[in-house]
Amino acid sequence: MSSTESPDTRAAALPVPPAGPGSRAGAGETVRTVTLPGLTLTVRTPDAPDGAAADRAPALYVHGLGGSSQNWSALMPLLADRVAGEALDLPGFGTAPPPDDGNYSVSAQARAVIRHLDAAGRGPVHLVGNSMGGATATRVAAVRPDLVRTLTLISPALPELPPQLSALPTALLAVPGATRLFGRMTRDWTPERRAREVLALCYGDPRRVTPEGLGAAVDEYAQRRELPYAWEAFERSTRGLVNAYTLGGQHGLWRQAERVLAPTLLVYGGRDRLVSYRMARRAAAAFRGSRLLTLPEAGHVAMMEYPEAVARAFRELLDDDESADADRS
Repeated sequence: MSSTESPDTRAAALPVPPAGPGSRAGAGETVRTVTLPGLTLTVRTPDAPDGAAADRAPALYVHGLGGSSQNWSALMPLLADRVAGEALDLPGFGTAPPPDDGNYSVSAQARAVIRHLDAAGRGPVHLVGNSMGGATATRVAAVRPDLVRTLTLISPALPELPPQLSALPTALLAVPGATRLFGRMTRDWTPERRAREVLALCYGDPRRVTPEGLGAAVDEYAQRRELPYAWEAFERSTRGLVNAYTLGGQHGLWRQAERVLAPTLLVYGGRDRLVSYRMARRAAAAFRGSRLLTLPEAGHVAMMEYPEAVARAFRELLDDDESADADRS
């Protein structure tokens, strides 16, 4: 596998593009708020297609740093006949307010996912995560295997030291005060410019962004700019992710990857500027019995760029899991 490192560091911005105002339910979606002690989450659910089985297995989708539940709006409908999916706005993102304790670590995000699943009684689920959400999902699968039936990780943010050069500007935003400085430096940027910068960073080919997708991203950046906690949530989440990279022992993410028992699908993009393509080989070795989908033209958000390809691979994972379950019976 080849690395796709690039020295172009011009786009120091949110590393997962939001797909529109988090409170807005798209066609065929419903949005609700889940309130737990000290924690409020936004949950987005695709409508079940006609004829879908009532007993579909549950699935949960977890977005990446700077993203929202709408990052899954292209993929979820393609799988709605097979799984009853939900996508979260993690605390401080989308329309979910910050957590009461101000903790944005990967462990805190994992606890939020676990608390939601425990409260809803939906486990075990087919758990899907992108970027930071992939790190969060890995931790959930390692510490609560009873909650995870299968695991799908799309460009998971697992420790890569040193990171590829094109990811360094984002990592530097973990430095205290850096996001506010960046905010002041870019205060004259229009929401459209901000959206275009992020989409260019995240997509393998920004020309794949539809006018509707660009418009939705512009709308969300306009909304996010008005949130008093937006930069703080991003900065603390970035710091939490960087801190997770430095943990060793049983709490290290690679060590936890080796503990995952759930059948795992790994998806990596050949043009990913934030998680190096070369990490696919290490991940495939760490997650026992995993399968690997590589998309040479994809960037960091394959579920938005190539949702049909990701959906096909996910369906194959489901088929094999159901066959194995039938054999055990």
